[in-house]
Amino acid sequence: MTTPTSQDLCLDGIPQAARPGILNLAQDYLSACQSQGLAPGPWPGSLARVWYHSEFVARVAIRRPEAFMALLASGDLERVYGDGDMCRRVRDTLETAGDEAGLMRLLRQARNREMVRIAWRDLTGTATLEETLDDLSTLADHLIDAALDWLHQDMACRHGEPRDADGQPQRLVVLGMGKLGGHELNFSSDIDLIFAYPRTGQTDGERCLDNQQFFIRLGQRLIKVLNEKTPDGFVYRVDMRLRPFGDTGPLVMSFDALEDYYESHGREWERYALIKARAVAGDRDSAEQLHALLRPFIYRRYLDFGAFGSLRDMKALINREAARKGKEQDIKLGEGGIREVEFVGQAFQLIRAGRDPSLQLRGIRPVLERLAAQDLMPAYAVRHLLEAYDFLRRTENRLQMVADQQTHRLPREDQDRLCLALSMGFEDWDSFETTLDRHMRRVHGQFEQVFAAPQRADDDVEQAAQPEAQRDLAALWLGSLGRERSLEVLDTLGLTGPESALAGLEHLRDCSACRNLTATGRGRLDRLMPLMLGVLSGLKDPDATLERLLRLVQTIARRSVYLSLLVENPLALSQLARLCEASPWIADHLTRYPLLLDELLDPRSLYAPPGRQGLMDALNDELVQVPQDDLEQVMDRLRMFKQVQVLKVAAADIMDVLPVMKVSDHLTWIAEVVLERVLGLVLEQLIAKHGRPRCLVDGEPFEPGFAVVGYGKLGGLELGYGSDLDIVFLHDSRGEQAMTDGERPLDNSEFFARVGQRILHFLGVFTGAGRLYEVDTRLRPSGASGLLVTSVPAFEDYQLGSAWTWEHQALVRARPVAGDARIAEAFQAMRGRVLRQPRDEAALRREVREMREKMWKEHATRDPAWFDLKRDPGGIADIEFMVQYLVLAHAARHPQLTTWPDNIRILESLIETGLMPRDDALFLMDTYRSFRDRIHELTLQEMPARVPVVDWAREREQVRAFWQRLMT
Repeated sequence: MTTPTSQDLCLDGIPQAARPGILNLAQDYLSACQSQGLAPGPWPGSLARVWYHSEFVARVAIRRPEAFMALLASGDLERVYGDGDMCRRVRDTLETAGDEAGLMRLLRQARNREMVRIAWRDLTGTATLEETLDDLSTLADHLIDAALDWLHQDMACRHGEPRDADGQPQRLVVLGMGKLGGHELNFSSDIDLIFAYPRTGQTDGERCLDNQQFFIRLGQRLIKVLNEKTPDGFVYRVDMRLRPFGDTGPLVMSFDALEDYYESHGREWERYALIKARAVAGDRDSAEQLHALLRPFIYRRYLDFGAFGSLRDMKALINREAARKGKEQDIKLGEGGIREVEFVGQAFQLIRAGRDPSLQLRGIRPVLERLAAQDLMPAYAVRHLLEAYDFLRRTENRLQMVADQQTHRLPREDQDRLCLALSMGFEDWDSFETTLDRHMRRVHGQFEQVFAAPQRADDDVEQAAQPEAQRDLAALWLGSLGRERSLEVLDTLGLTGPESALAGLEHLRDCSACRNLTATGRGRLDRLMPLMLGVLSGLKDPDATLERLLRLVQTIARRSVYLSLLVENPLALSQLARLCEASPWIADHLTRYPLLLDELLDPRSLYAPPGRQGLMDALNDELVQVPQDDLEQVMDRLRMFKQVQVLKVAAADIMDVLPVMKVSDHLTWIAEVVLERVLGLVLEQLIAKHGRPRCLVDGEPFEPGFAVVGYGKLGGLELGYGSDLDIVFLHDSRGEQAMTDGERPLDNSEFFARVGQRILHFLGVFTGAGRLYEVDTRLRPSGASGLLVTSVPAFEDYQLGSAWTWEHQALVRARPVAGDARIAEAFQAMRGRVLRQPRDEAALRREVREMREKMWKEHATRDPAWFDLKRDPGGIADIEFMVQYLVLAHAARHPQLTTWPDNIRILESLIETGLMPRDDALFLMDTYRSFRDRIHELTLQEMPARVPVVDWAREREQVRAFWQRLMT
């Protein structure tokens, strides 16, 4: 074989000025081969181009030509590593390490081989950016892990294995932070590490050590073998400053100590740093426990808009430091650089991932993709960020591959600029720079949109730039404007009672909730209040709105994250003012459940309550985020789901987006979806404990079910805000051997009774998120003295043989709302049979009339100036009783009257059957809708369901006239 010479090297594509340097490197390589008696093969076609862009690769080849030749011959430069390939390469290299010096030498040799492979594949375009970052991160994981294993065994030979008080072996957990943790390591990066171990104890050898001391020594040795520079180079520059208390803190801490630190001392930047934390070496099983301990610190259970301010301050500090060090041309820290892409994605994680675990991701690219998928960021903005991130990370790696140095600064020398441009696929520097500038402008523009804070006025310069009106509002809130001027300013906002408003502001400022705020909380409050006063201008009723807003602020002051939400989102603040003005009920709802403030962020969602399927999907999304065995969390999530969905209905209602029939439909769907899920959860719990109910019917195995029947407003699809749920429980167990099949069996009747009891508990118990529903089960057979859960046959026997007329009236507005479909079908058939019984119309009319007259005496309004829309003669109850009477009186001849449980569709059926003139039925339908619509409005104004007697006088008298003609 002919020995190649430097002159044989293919220099196509290499600038003329760079060729002598490449030829010199080639000659040095050949001399190194000759000195070791090696016969190099032909030059690879890509070699000159790789060496031109990476002198590091050339220097490694010159230092160890035999290893370089082996790499060329291995085929590894052309292929993607499979699972386990990197681990095997590293372990095979280190297996001959006999002492620490040998370990250090072999670690560096393994590292250099793989780094040459990674650089070669990246520079030749053989590898994608994703493959390059994955290889770099995987290599780091295995080098750290293999070094740690060797050092642990070496120390255990001297001191014994570290164990906890129960004798369980303990291993070090190495958390990788930053890009290593995110599996996005760059070519020549420091690695930020945190060391931890599960539990305290001591080693079991003769020269025993306390566990912490053992792991501190182990950590120190690990840092040394990775970090120390030798003739073979280094493995990684190790940075431990992200550990608790930084350089002054212990090198290693137990899990309990770490948890205590973050609970007591953890700062916002540490939450940011821990987002990407990942166990890269050591005891990965225990690491899952550590991640679970840290998760509540990193991800708050509420939307944490305070993170915006913290990240904004952190980025400002980075910008000032970059400017001080002349790093304006820094593709990582400069405006539009890599750090700004990461800040955008991780800001959303800090704010939302506590409520949405699907955002608890480590890599920035999947986070951004998730934001687009959830419509939290526009798809085009995410696309621009991902394209920029890809370009910037490739640029970063190409800069660092030149000399294996950690640099993010663009070169200044023309030849270096050309080298970078060519490595990125551009013909010259200008075209590269144009593309780079476009990407960085897009990143910075998106960063500014996400982090813009036009409301903030943190320093004198910013305050001086504020409009005079805004400065006056700030001074008014702080109490430094003077009384007369304060009243004038409040008057300009349209307040008719400025004295009362000023007193309310002073009361809030001096209340204990505000006096005891932290400096951070006080700063957020002081930024919010001038903005809140500003949104009063132009409202129709600013006085009442301010009073409601002040109550809300006093409630949320101690949870200053909500203050941040309103400061950071002007649209949310304006929506809050708008809703509080429109409805004291909504204002009170938000005050009692501040988590609902999150819903103000997106008016598209706020004023568009989902349909039934949308509600089911939303509840599934909500509950999939919590462990189903954590009953407290499940109950809280169910309650918050209900509160959120009712708020959306109320917001759409108050803004006239939904007509009255749709309001009731939505409120009814919410109840149905909640009941279905509660029933499912209860059954799941009881089946896990007692097994499934079983029985034999005519000798055949049968699995009985359970169903919930809705009565009244729930059955009639006419729920209002705050309506109780009238429900009845049914099961269809019968026959023989009626027992559950678990290890702790129950009689089926006892099992289903427990199902009913638990449903009532689930719905009615108060938690911090309120109560789901008040429930009334007195419409079951025999009322409060009857069984809580009834079998379907027993229910029918009761209805046909013992039920009162008023119970049949109630059955008109009954329907299955949750549970077993077989029982639902049986109930509907049974309901039809009961309602379609032939009846004595005169006796029926008398009984219905007497029941209604009894209600008038007990519940009608005593004040002649007022008309109760529900209970008074001529109101809703009269219409309902007439409809129920007509169904019971005529269903035997007109069975279609039993098809529907709601009054409007029954009235439509009365038209179709000819039992009521069309005009009369349409009048009753319109009046019924109007009365219900007004009741909804009054509820949202926190007023009783009554109006001045002159209102709807004509409609009321006409309803009474109908009553007289039909019922007397």
